[in-house]
Amino acid sequence: MNNRRIFRLTLSGLLIAIGILIPMFSPIKIILEPASFTLASHVPIFIAMLISPAMAIAVAAGTTLGFLFGGFPLVVVLRAASHLLFSMLGSLYIGKFPELYKSKVKFRVYSLVIGLIHALAEIIVSGFFYFTGSMNTAYYQKGFAVSILLLVGLGTFIHSLLDFEIANFVMLALRKSKNLDI
Repeated sequence: MNNRRIFRLTLSGLLIAIGILIPMFSPIKIILEPASFTLASHVPIFIAMLISPAMAIAVAAGTTLGFLFGGFPLVVVLRAASHLLFSMLGSLYIGKFPELYKSKVKFRVYSLVIGLIHALAEIIVSGFFYFTGSMNTAYYQKGFAVSILLLVGLGTFIHSLLDFEIANFVMLALRKSKNLDI
């Protein structure tokens, strides 16, 4: 039991570190001014979410601190903080219904719902900054519908689905390992 706790604590730390490093160094970034998306940036959060609620919260909080300490704009930091919501809800749900893994259809629906929650949370954060006049001019030049609903909302939804699939692929590989108790 104690070894499992140490393993999960270590894994949480590694996922936080990876979650901080991916946005800083990833060569795979899609920039659609004024928004940008970094492939796999949510993967550590999704992996943690698929393991336990405590790990999901720790990794989402840790990566948020990474954005804060990295000097990112406040809207980006708070968008990262919004990951606490979908990761916690998603982790609690999968903890209650672990059989989701057995049905590809149900697991894809789960991914869609998580993606919608993720996108909605980021729309709310970005919308607050948009309507308080706190965004850069590129957002206002394109208008709310394009900047917030399309780029942030739809972009986050698609990004979430892609990153969830990557995380699921990694989790399937990790679960096949006989040496890991995840």
